[in-house]
Formats: sequence, C-alpha cells, structure tokens
Amino acid sequence: MNFTKMQGTGNDFVLLNAFKEKIKEKEYSSLAQKMCDRHFGVGADGIILALPSDKEDIRMRIFNADGSEAEMCGNGIRCFALFVKNEGLISQNKFNVETLAGKIIPEIIELTGTTKAMVKVDMGTPFLEAKDIPVNLKGKGPFLKQVLQIDNQSIEYTPIGMGNPHCIVFVDKITDKMVHQTGPIIENNTNLFPKKTNVEFLKINSKNKAEMRVWERGSGETLACGTGTCASVVAGILNGYLNNTVTVQLLGGELIINWEQGKSVLMTGPAEVVFKGIY
Repeated sequence: MNFTKMQGTGNDFVLLNAFKEKIKEKEYSSLAQKMCDRHFGVGADGIILALPSDKEDIRMRIFNADGSEAEMCGNGIRCFALFVKNEGLISQNKFNVETLAGKIIPEIIELTGTTKAMVKVDMGTPFLEAKDIPVNLKGKGPFLKQVLQIDNQSIEYTPIGMGNPHCIVFVDKITDKMVHQTGPIIENNTNLFPKKTNVEFLKINSKNKAEMRVWERGSGETLACGTGTCASVVAGILNGYLNNTVTVQLLGGELIINWEQGKSVLMTGPAEVVFKGIY
C-alpha cells in the first residue's frame, strides 16, 4: 500500500489514497494504531484517508494514533489539501471537503513544487453552546472564565467547539507538568466533556501574538493542533485578550488565525511532504 508522510507545523500524518488503496472500513482504526507506532510503524499522530463524497468535492476521515476517529484536524486538512492535489484527486486550489465536523473549505494559496504549500482554511464558525461543543454546563454560551478543580487547584478555562471539543486554559507560563499531568486529567474528564476533549494551554504575549501547547485527545502532546489553535484564538478574543488576527507560536511553527464574531475562523499555515513509501 502506498502512503505519503506529511506534516503541518510538526503535527504529522500518514495520508492514504482510499480511491486506489482497497482498505476495509473496519480496519481503519487498527491500521491507524499500527501505522502511527513510532517504533514498529511509520510513525505519526494520525492517519488521514481521502475518500469519495456524495456531498462535497471529496471526503476526509482522520484516525488518531490510538485508533479513535477525530471529527476534524486543522493541521491535517492542510496536509490533505496538498495530498489530494498531488494525487490528482482534485484539480482546483479551493474546494469543499466533507468531514465529521461538516463542510470545510481549504485553499492552496502558495505552492512550492509538489512538496510544500501554504494553505488557508475556512474552518467554519466556532461552536459556543454546551450541546454543540459538547460540554456538560448549564446556561447559554459562550462559557467564559469557567473554573475546574484539579489537585486542590482552581483552573480557569473556556470550552470551545471547532467540530471537535476544546478546553482552553489561559496561563502566565506553560510548563511540562501542566501539559503532561493536567492535560490528560482534563482530557479524560467525561463528566464535564462527554466525548473527552483536547486541552490547550495558551500564553498571551500581546493582542496579536500568543504561544500555545496542546494535549490532544487520543494522541497526547503534539507539536501543533490546528483546530486547537483556532479555538484558543476564539477564546482569547471572547475574553478580550486578543485582536481579530493573531499569530500563534506552537512547538512546530506558527499559524495565523483570523476571526470576527459571527463569521468563519480562517487559519493559514504550512503543509509539507516528508517522504513517500510502501507499507
């Protein structure tokens, strides 16, 4: 089976052309676990399959390293856009993608051969109501400055949905302990987040710049998370910490996020082919 290894700001994926490769749907989850293994497989944060769609131009499905299926992935869809262009599955630079989070619209705005691209993605409008995020809170969203008790500590957070759930924690300094200990506790708090959640730790540097580290649901800490970056900027804007256009520094690089209330979140960032192979 042919595959392409790709990365977007360090968030890495194995991409598969399911138009050509005959992979049974029931094998998607176990295949993700095997291929993503960094010792015995290819090594990645997830696998992404390009599939036919009866709703949009093409369909994307993504499975995390633990075999769980994600609704969407911001870094993944940028890689997906370059991949399907290279595979000849899509001819235009801007197209509609069917995902579990609904229609997402990527646009390749800069192309360097077949190996690198800058991709702008219309990520849709953020989900601010409890049932849509989903989060077990009462009342009407957005839910700003919520408090969660962990190990006798009060943690302030804002839940945001970007087709998948996010819990944004604003901090003065991001530490390893915070990401690796607090992150998984919040991720697995199914009393609060019934579908678990991604956890973002966001440090505000100015109205237009921020730093973020992420503990991803089903993958652990990754070098970047596109939907998480979008959700973090939305939370920062709603709390009055950020302007409408923000450059976010991640472990794997930078993403530029633009959001005006009531409109779609726009994410711009890189996608790159790392290597191709046969599995």
